[in-house]
Amino acid sequence: MTEPVKTMEDAPHLGDPLPTPDPAPGCGRCEQLAVQRTAARAEGDWTRVTDCNIEMRRCSHTRPGGAR
Repeated sequence: MTEPVKTMEDAPHLGDPLPTPDPAPGCGRCEQLAVQRTAARAEGDWTRVTDCNIEMRRCSHTRPGGAR
């Protein structure tokens, strides 16, 4: 029979958060996302702030040949 574990594991190390992305110059989609992000931040909607940051990072302006 095994002994029950009586201690907790170490806390996970999640790393540093990514920096807030800047909208790409001339990209209308990034500019819209920046406006939405500012409004979400003012409302305290941190989930939407994160969503805008993710969408901005994934915007096609950053992909080769996908410049807008």
